[in-house]
Amino acid sequence: MAVIETERLRLEPVKLSDAAFIYELQNSPKWLRYIGDRNISSVAVAEKYIADKMLSHYKEHAYGNCVVYNKETGAPMGTCGLFNRPGLAVVDIGFAFLPQYEGKGFGSEAALALMEHAQNNLKLHKVSAIVLPENKASVRLIEKLGLEFVKPVQLPGDTAWLDYYEITLNE
Repeated sequence: MAVIETERLRLEPVKLSDAAFIYELQNSPKWLRYIGDRNISSVAVAEKYIADKMLSHYKEHAYGNCVVYNKETGAPMGTCGLFNRPGLAVVDIGFAFLPQYEGKGFGSEAALALMEHAQNNLKLHKVSAIVLPENKASVRLIEKLGLEFVKPVQLPGDTAWLDYYEITLNE
């Protein structure tokens, strides 16, 4: 997947050298509360997770998780990506940001750019999103992206009920 740039952001496919950042992000309070503990207990475990899960997803689908960088400072702020998830028939968009970057419009800027890439370059027909209903900030962002609530879903092997949203990009 190509690098995507917006006015303030650069989205780059995740790489092994992002392990320290992925470790920090996946152990942030909101990640643990709303996405779940991936048992990323060290930078070395994060590197293995990137290799086994994230990079293999890219190899199989030609898209996946991107690290979102601040163009001005070069700092990694969050992730935004497209995923093929077990139990979902439609490609899923997901995003997460470190606490200090929340509420500044970075999530919507990154996700809108990724949605445009999905529509224009990947030619995806639809995009979905899943979210815990109590994650109000993510629900607002999903709705801002134009996705509409469809139904509650449970992913295979998970006990949580998630709200499933969807948008048609290309007819």
